[in-house]
Amino acid sequence: MTKLKDKVAVITGGSTGIGLATAKVFLEEGAKVVITGRTQSTLDEAIAEVGNSNLIAIQSDTSKLNDIDVLVEKVASQFGKVDILFANAGIAWFAPIDQTDEAFFDAQFNTNVKGLFFTIQKFLPLFNDGGSIVLNASAVIHKGFEHGAIYSATKAAVRSFSRTLSKDLAPRNIRVNTVSPGPVETPIYSKMGMTEEQMKGMAESMIQLVPMKRFGSSDEVAKAVLFLASSDSSFIIGEEILIDGGIATI
Repeated sequence: MTKLKDKVAVITGGSTGIGLATAKVFLEEGAKVVITGRTQSTLDEAIAEVGNSNLIAIQSDTSKLNDIDVLVEKVASQFGKVDILFANAGIAWFAPIDQTDEAFFDAQFNTNVKGLFFTIQKFLPLFNDGGSIVLNASAVIHKGFEHGAIYSATKAAVRSFSRTLSKDLAPRNIRVNTVSPGPVETPIYSKMGMTEEQMKGMAESMIQLVPMKRFGSSDEVAKAVLFLASSDSSFIIGEEILIDGGIATI
């Protein structure tokens, strides 16, 4: 399998979940992959799990522009050029509007919107013309989910970026597209600040909303990311692929 042979790919938030599953798929297709994450121990675990010398881990917090600068410098030093960026890092917090404060608001916008935008901007000088940028949004942008106002707004901005940045980068033939997962089994749910009982209740209620009556897997999302990152999607630009079991459209 060589769809990404000799390509250099950067995956933010790549130490667990969708990011790590995508890194594995990219490696299988011949890419050299850089993953990022905020916690060194989690990155170390990812490296040990994958066991592939073409996988490199760099500690970096997407919400901090200085961290992005350091990341870009390290990738430039190691590889010189980049072909693929999967802007996957993100956080998902849910709360009623009357329990939402400035810190809650800023944390999600700083990572999901500002950090994503400047990651793209700062990597562009390294990008080979004809490269591919894939953004991770969410099916929540298509429906009104309770207590999800801030998170949904951040992901709507991400979806918008794939259109507007596609227009900006079309002269370089750099394609920008979006994947929008629905309920997917990833570690992000354990970071929402809910108790185990609350998470179980949320999962049960969410499954009832999904026409396929199950959660998706990170591997299912990774395969869609591979499609958008590879030449298989060479005439697709500014598009969104929903991987959501039908929750947003049926």
